[in-house]
Amino acid sequence: MGVVGIIGGSGLTQLKNLEIQQRRIIRTPFGEPSGPLSFGRLNGFDVVFLARHGYGHTIPPHRVNYRANIWALHHVGVSHVMAVAAVGGITAPMQSGVLLVPDQLIDYTHGRPSTFFEGGESQVIHIDYSEPYCPLVRQRLLLAAQQLGIVIQDGGTYAVTPGPRLETAAEIRRIERDGGDVVGMTGSPEAPLAREIGLCYAPLALVVNPAAGKAAEPITMAAIDAVMHEGMGRVREVLARAVTLLQDCGPCDCGTAVGPEALHALHQAAHIAKQRQPV
Repeated sequence: MGVVGIIGGSGLTQLKNLEIQQRRIIRTPFGEPSGPLSFGRLNGFDVVFLARHGYGHTIPPHRVNYRANIWALHHVGVSHVMAVAAVGGITAPMQSGVLLVPDQLIDYTHGRPSTFFEGGESQVIHIDYSEPYCPLVRQRLLLAAQQLGIVIQDGGTYAVTPGPRLETAAEIRRIERDGGDVVGMTGSPEAPLAREIGLCYAPLALVVNPAAGKAAEPITMAAIDAVMHEGMGRVREVLARAVTLLQDCGPCDCGTAVGPEALHALHQAAHIAKQRQPV
């Protein structure tokens, strides 16, 4: 396998247990990533870390350049990605503080560039997205928590909303009827882009608040921050153990979702686009 990548979300703009060796700014054909990539060692293994919202948490969900982020990780040799997400809980098991590894996704976002294959100099591609997350990365995240004695939920449907505002109670009722278990703002197009470019990708989600209408009290950032402060400690532990478990992770169908010819054509088109960018 290649290098493990970790995308940090709200509450995880820095990976404190990562021994950083260097930071690199990566130019991509799709613009600037959220920030420099941090290269380091975690549990003795090479890891690349990227803060999805920037290292100062200054980029809102709808302004994240998901294509640039995923392309940058792919460009430096990352093959497996663990993506951290702070989410709201909808169904009964998804109480504040619960860790989960979702297995399905519903996308309610709109207007976000969601494919690398836009026609023109690259062909149009339709990927099989029946199972949105890599089963091998999911299994390693779950096993890591089990080995650490950390309680974690296996599965759940992650509903992705545009943000940056939180949802209305009526929207949450609709999402629950649709089958959503948790709600967040960054799961898409991050996941489908990873699949398009052949990355093995899975999220590790922390429920930081009851979704709108699911608690008698209003949602406050103070309450969210308190849950996040405690929960992200468990997230860091699971990530560190999962990095070790991923070292024996072989190739799977994620790496062949579009086929080598389409990926080669995409790289050629991206190289042309990058050359056309102003210096």
